[in-house]
Amino acid sequence: MPNLGTIRAPPNSLPLLVVGIIGQSACIWICGMRHIQVYLTNEKKLSTKSIAIAISALRFLYRVTLKKDWSFADLIPAPSMPKTLPIILSPEEVVQFLDCVRSRKHRTILTTCYAAGLRISEAIALTPPAIDSKRMVLRVEQGKGQKDRYVMLSPKLLEILRAWWRVERPKDWLFPGHIPGRHITKDTVESECQKAHRICKIPKPITPHSLRHAFAVHLLEQGANVRTIQLLLGHSSLATTAKYLRIATSKVCSTSSPLDLLPRPVSMEVKPTPPQHF
Repeated sequence: MPNLGTIRAPPNSLPLLVVGIIGQSACIWICGMRHIQVYLTNEKKLSTKSIAIAISALRFLYRVTLKKDWSFADLIPAPSMPKTLPIILSPEEVVQFLDCVRSRKHRTILTTCYAAGLRISEAIALTPPAIDSKRMVLRVEQGKGQKDRYVMLSPKLLEILRAWWRVERPKDWLFPGHIPGRHITKDTVESECQKAHRICKIPKPITPHSLRHAFAVHLLEQGANVRTIQLLLGHSSLATTAKYLRIATSKVCSTSSPLDLLPRPVSMEVKPTPPQHF
């Protein structure tokens, strides 16, 4: 099943698909593609990710639908994606943020994201039987890539979830939504997340996924193994998890700066230059 985030993206790609369908010859289509790439970059100011999605849509159209045996890497070069790193909340900032979430339901959901490293789509889809207090694990069913996995169940999180269950007595879903028989939506949680962000006034960007990033980095800083964190996060590739090594202070700050090794401190007082007499 395609990712829902990808399904929402194609409106930017529709002009490209139309040009691809209309331009019957490879020459006309490639020239049009080059012009559109320039137009989307310079005029529409689309992000690199949006342009990459458009190019992927065209490649799919010609490779899979129209069965064209072309060298797509040469004909439609994809833009190189910028390599960015997430901005991480400190443990103190996590507490400050969660304290500002006014709704009990949403605070419980966001706390679960941090405590277990869950994606927001995984947290809202939890069911009461997924809480295994005997083995102290949470069962994540059909997470990203349609994969099941187990994550640790913190004793503190267990108490929070039990308190939530005693108040709400949920049945089918641990966090039911307004529509009977359905769980709460991502958009609802993200909206409450932004409200709490405005209240807490932390200058860093905060989304539900920020808590998953913080989970991984805080575990690394406490000495957890990268392979263990990979399993907890449900990453297919160890390389995806290894990016957190570039953020964890236990790794980045483990070497002293050469400034700290200078024989004496650098003075910040600047002596005025004496006037020059000719």
